[in-house]
Amino acid sequence: MRLLYFVLILILSLLSYHFIVGNNGVMDYKRIEREVNIQYSNNQVLIERNTALKNEILDLRNGYDAIEERTRNELGMIKEGETFYRIINVDH
Repeated sequence: MRLLYFVLILILSLLSYHFIVGNNGVMDYKRIEREVNIQYSNNQVLIERNTALKNEILDLRNGYDAIEERTRNELGMIKEGETFYRIINVDH
């Protein structure tokens, strides 16, 4: 009878070990769950960036205001008839 108990406890221990540590066990599940959460966060950042880029593309296609703003800021261009003032801050 003791041998039967010993065998049953051994089988139960092996099954528990396999369930917790084995392939596709609880440990693998938790690791994959963490990886999925990290990837979800990365995807959210990329979705926000893509949305901003899409909005900028639509703005550039549909309006000259955005093009004018970019040329003024990035290239320093001014319209004909405008006067350009440069303010220099002199620290004493």
